[in-house]
Amino acid sequence: MKKEPILNNNAICQKRILAIKDTMELLSGKWKFHIIGTLILGDKLRFMELLREVEGIGSKMLSKELQDLEMNHLIKRTVLNTKPVTVEYQITEFGKTLHPIIDEIAKWGIDYRNKLFHNE
Repeated sequence: MKKEPILNNNAICQKRILAIKDTMELLSGKWKFHIIGTLILGDKLRFMELLREVEGIGSKMLSKELQDLEMNHLIKRTVLNTKPVTVEYQITEFGKTLHPIIDEIAKWGIDYRNKLFHNE
């Protein structure tokens, strides 16, 4: 019996497409990769530190993106018992699994820009 190619296996293909769709929805937008990358490198950061690090983002958008990332278990929000109240954000262990993916996307982007602008 001849094996069917993976691309023609509808169940496997649909599962992969659904997984890619979920990932793209979770990480879509202008800011999420920048926020995640900053937290991977910065360990624990306060809201204002993130606002300074993620150049161009407004406080309302940062707040929305942080809530979304927290809801999806990629970052952890900790409220410290200080006066005034201090909030720290850090990447979760699950969020850290994005590190190699971000590195590969960055590598691909560098190669692409080199090819596009330097005709290599």
